[in-house]
Amino acid sequence: MRIRTETKNDFKHVFNLNYTAFGNRDDEAKLVEQIRFSDGFIPELSIVAEAQGDIVGHLLLSKAKLTNEDGDKEVVVLAPVAVLPEFQKKGIGSKLIKEGLKRAKKEGYGLVFLIGHPDYYPKFGFQPARAHGMELTQFQVPDDVFMVCELINGELENSVGELHYPKAFFAAATQK
Repeated sequence: MRIRTETKNDFKHVFNLNYTAFGNRDDEAKLVEQIRFSDGFIPELSIVAEAQGDIVGHLLLSKAKLTNEDGDKEVVVLAPVAVLPEFQKKGIGSKLIKEGLKRAKKEGYGLVFLIGHPDYYPKFGFQPARAHGMELTQFQVPDDVFMVCELINGELENSVGELHYPKAFFAAATQK
């Protein structure tokens, strides 16, 4: 198993991977494309897992904003993370998430947000974001699925506001 940065040669494989991993629908695959061609894309935070030369997993972290009366703070959001069905439950998603968080911290990002399963993501340090003064109104989601992970000590206590996902997340939804 090799975890590495996505290259342009991987784009078609990553599209097909996301299509297959999410039940043969293209929502997430189109989302990846929209983010990739937006100003929120961070090439080092688009990561693939490779097994025997084939891409079997992908994770994407992209720029977002946490806004309050003092202005905007740049943060990152994790979405999507995908693993081919036949490779799921083998720790590939966990390896991608751990590598993504490590890289995001190295890039200087103190907080990572996501909308995800409350029983899965806490093992990586994610916790309910609203309990820390964060809000999300672009999507209607329960408190326990809107989560944040602190990568740099002190970021949570020094951050409050509303998370704003970038336009790319909405452009993908309107391309149906």
